Amino acid sequence: MELTLGSDFIYRLLINTLAVVILVRFCYYRFSQHRANASSFMLFGMGVFLVTSLLHSAEVSMGFAFGLFAVFSMLRYRTESISIKEMTYLFLVIAIALLSSVGTMQHIELLGLTLFICLLTFVMETRLVLPLLDELEVDYEKIENIPLQCRDALINDLRLRTGLDIKQVEVLSIDFLRDSARLKLHFYPLNEDIKEASKKIADADVRV
Repeated sequence: MELTLGSDFIYRLLINTLAVVILVRFCYYRFSQHRANASSFMLFGMGVFLVTSLLHSAEVSMGFAFGLFAVFSMLRYRTESISIKEMTYLFLVIAIALLSSVGTMQHIELLGLTLFICLLTFVMETRLVLPLLDELEVDYEKIENIPLQCRDALINDLRLRTGLDIKQVEVLSIDFLRDSARLKLHFYPLNEDIKEASKKIADADVRV
């Protein structure tokens, strides 16, 4: 029995590790390039798998369960806020870890399900389902172009001044005292040079 349980644990550990590495390395990191978040996701997935696997067969009291929930709550509220995309990947990592540790499926079924999650995530990151658009927030001073009837003139002016293939423009806020507005630009990433330039503009908060 111990050998069987040990073999089952090893198989599930390998499946969890493989799925998390594929999800983070080839889905998240390929399109986001955030190494710190990627490594954190991998470690988080491994930690959740080990904790849930070891506690799955143990008798956990109600007080200990509430204490564990309180610890995770404290850790969550003391960390900085992350984007919806990072939260989604964190949820997927936790879901894969829980399925691998306490799921009742056979190993081949578990492997197929986790690989399907990774494949679906990869497809959603490409332009097969949704167009790939980057975002950039800028301060804009030609407030006469803000009305909806002047939206074409606004987009053409921003295209000319930024060199970006802008698809859509959102008005985040308007400051009538300073005659300026905060805009969010949605544009097609033409190449890596334009993407790098847009990141520099966003970091420097340049006013166009």
